[in-house]
Amino acid sequence: MNFKIFKPLLLIIFSLYTQPSYAEILKPNISILPSEVVKIQLSGLQKNNMPKEDYGIMQTWEFAHPKNKIFTGPYDKFKAMIKKDSYSILIDHKAHEINEIFINENVATYEVTILGKDKKFYKFNWQVEKYNKDGPLKGCWLTTAVLAPKILGSSV
Repeated sequence: MNFKIFKPLLLIIFSLYTQPSYAEILKPNISILPSEVVKIQLSGLQKNNMPKEDYGIMQTWEFAHPKNKIFTGPYDKFKAMIKKDSYSILIDHKAHEINEIFINENVATYEVTILGKDKKFYKFNWQVEKYNKDGPLKGCWLTTAVLAPKILGSSV
C-alpha cells in the first residue's frame, strides 16, 4: 500500500477533527438561576459574533419566554429588532452590571447597566419569570421583558 496516496486524505480527516468547534447554545434548565439567565444573555450579546455570527442573539432567543416570543418572534424578526431598535446598544457592549431589584418564587427583576461601545451608560430593566406550564421548559427561568433603555451619560 502506498502511503503517498492516502497522505492527503489523512490530512483532510485530521484537519476536520482538529478544527475548533462552535460553542453549544446553552438551553434553559431548572438549575439555572434567574440572575444567571440575564448573565448568559448579556454575555452572549456582549460578544455577539463569537464564536459565530449572531451567536449572542441566538443565545438570547433561547432564553426568551414563549409568551415573549409571541410578540418578538419569529427568530428573524427578533434578530432584526435587536439589531435596529434601541436594543442594538446591547450588541458588542463593553461591560454590564446586573443588580437585583425584586425576586420571588416566580418573578425576578433586575436593573442592568450597560457601557455601550459608544462609551455611554444605559440602564435597562430586565424581567425573568419561571415557566409554570407542563413541558420541557417547566420550572425554567425565562426572559419576559426588557424595557427600552434610559441613557445615564457618558463614561468620559
